[in-house]
Amino acid sequence: MKKVFLSMLTLATLTITSCTSNDVATETDPNVVSLDPTNFKGTLEAGKEATLDASKVYYLTGAFIVKSGAKLTIPAGTVIKATENTDSTVRYIAVSQGGQIFINGTATNPVVMTSAKATPSKSDWGGLVICGKAPINTSATAGGTASAEVSDLTYGGSDTADNSGVIRYLRIEYTGYAYTSTKEFNGLSLFGVGSGTTLEYVHANHNGDDGIEFFGGTVNGKYLVSTDSDDDSIDFADGWAGTGEFWYIKNTAKAGIEGSNNGTNGYATPMTNATLKNISIVKGTLANSEDAIYLKEGAGKWTASNVYIDGAFTKGLKIKSDDAAANENITNGNIKFNPIQFANTATGFLPSEYTGTNTTYLTVGTNTGAGAGAAAPSWTTGWTAGL
Repeated sequence: MKKVFLSMLTLATLTITSCTSNDVATETDPNVVSLDPTNFKGTLEAGKEATLDASKVYYLTGAFIVKSGAKLTIPAGTVIKATENTDSTVRYIAVSQGGQIFINGTATNPVVMTSAKATPSKSDWGGLVICGKAPINTSATAGGTASAEVSDLTYGGSDTADNSGVIRYLRIEYTGYAYTSTKEFNGLSLFGVGSGTTLEYVHANHNGDDGIEFFGGTVNGKYLVSTDSDDDSIDFADGWAGTGEFWYIKNTAKAGIEGSNNGTNGYATPMTNATLKNISIVKGTLANSEDAIYLKEGAGKWTASNVYIDGAFTKGLKIKSDDAAANENITNGNIKFNPIQFANTATGFLPSEYTGTNTTYLTVGTNTGAGAGAAAPSWTTGWTAGL
């Protein structure tokens, strides 16, 4: 009997141990969500996390929204392809205030967001929209919020260090879908994004509107490339207060850089305060591009250095004579280009439209721009396309 009892006790112990081990092995985290690569759309709700699988192609079939308190991680090498838009189901990815996205590409294995069409073209889909809690100057009150022109998500606030995640080594292509003539997606739209967000090594290519646009906020953008844009290559407005360093711009239909303060009040605060370093703007082959840089709607404050401009632009700096706030900002020493270089310009080229009394806001030098003058800099190797 004793031997039988011990045998039964041993069996029971093994059974209990086996069940416990099995339960641990099959337990899943209810907050970790698996996303369907064949039908990538919908919402990632608060408290949920999702990581895409780089071995699969994700087909974006509608809007995908990362809500406040949710986190989306996109590992190196992931490809997302947007299927064809309709007016009721525009394809785009958006991060709400309080949500986070982590795009973890590498120089040899970037994340690519592109069109699913066999023969892609500009404006095939929306693009990537990030909404943060950093200050803007389009709200009726200081520290207030506004609604994004695309996605209708809320953005703005008073948190200058707001963190929407990490975007590193991303190539985004064939964006710029337009609802109307005044409501168009960009490649990457940054609405009130805070300085806690990392934004490095992004290439916006074949853009139906702007390549990259900052709508207020305090995020810094380093190693940015914008090519083949039907509007401006890189645009900032609405009180953006950040540093742009190592920007390479080529083939722009309008301005290489367009910088504004506020579309309805050029004196609005907090005023745009841009520090620009190591910038190359190359006209390229697109028609109709007249201005390398357009300072408009008050322009704000600019400190720009090592700027290289190349190609048959008719004007280096465009500043309308009736834009009182922009002209005053130059006259008062709030806008400086020191130094800037103009190369291979058109016959009759005008360096600047400003005609005021400040004669030292612009000095000419011999510059390297983003690293190699008009040529693609070495840091673009491997992760960009078509340079």
